[in-house]
Amino acid sequence: MNTVSLSLDEIYQLANKTLLANGCDQENANILSETIMKAERDGSLSHGLFRLPAYVAGLKSKKIDGKARPEVKKISPSVIKILGNHALAPMVLKVGIPELVKAAKETGVAILAITNSHHMAAMWPETEAIAEEGLVAFACTSYKPMVAPAGAKKALFGTNPISFAWPRPGKTPVVYDMATASMAMGEVQVAAREGHKVPIGTGLNKDGKETTDPNEIAKGGVILPFGGYKGSGIAMMVELLAGALLGEAFSYETAAKDTNDGGPPAGGEFILAMSPDKISGGDWNKHSDEFFNKMKSMEGVRLPGERRHKNRLDKGPRNINEELVNKIKSLS
Repeated sequence: MNTVSLSLDEIYQLANKTLLANGCDQENANILSETIMKAERDGSLSHGLFRLPAYVAGLKSKKIDGKARPEVKKISPSVIKILGNHALAPMVLKVGIPELVKAAKETGVAILAITNSHHMAAMWPETEAIAEEGLVAFACTSYKPMVAPAGAKKALFGTNPISFAWPRPGKTPVVYDMATASMAMGEVQVAAREGHKVPIGTGLNKDGKETTDPNEIAKGGVILPFGGYKGSGIAMMVELLAGALLGEAFSYETAAKDTNDGGPPAGGEFILAMSPDKISGGDWNKHSDEFFNKMKSMEGVRLPGERRHKNRLDKGPRNINEELVNKIKSLS
């Protein structure tokens, strides 16, 4: 695989120029470019520039509104609803996270219910931002069917990621972000692009047989849930939290109404924020740090998010797939 070296600013500018050329206004372009650059900076390659052609596809088809302004509706002191108005998720989160943080600090627990938004980025940016405000965070979202429930050979669930973040005042939060599928579809697609095999148990081919070829999974096959019935149960939970609870669509309903232009479909995101100061009533930070130190004292263990935070300290250029860069340049 041939690569080109791009500075973090060059990554941002490449994304920004492309988005502006394809229907985003400056505010939307700036917010999404920041999200893409941070994914590349932190090593989340399947959620960085790799996603940009799909964003452009949705913008070109007019499914995504690159000039959208989300609307905030305060349902109660602890429930905030955001009408996405076909905006990309980073724009919605820019509006919604401050409202959620304020509500959680006042009431102890608050929910952000996002509807009609297009989410295809990583989920750690929102939970980490909440944790940096001293709150515990959980988020999840669904997608179009790509994952077969345990025991099935046809897709029903999205890859249905979940993200959790725990605050550590004076330190970087503990954050994990994971698909409830055995592997995120973006990672399967990256493996296919770069010619890598995937582990057995990742997915099935179009004939319902296990395969290590990511191309067979991405083109006509299905991904499997992680951990069999356990992952399948969590994927079902995400469908309910990000679908019915928000008044939004399940993954199969999302697929039925999507234009299949290659861009992310419209859907919902459920975000929960909790105040440990109000809930614990004690030395939660000291206590949890003792737990984390116990974990780290065990050989081979690192805290979730540590590698990403370590990557973040490197301000140097990143090596980006040359074919991808050329494709992006052709879009603008």
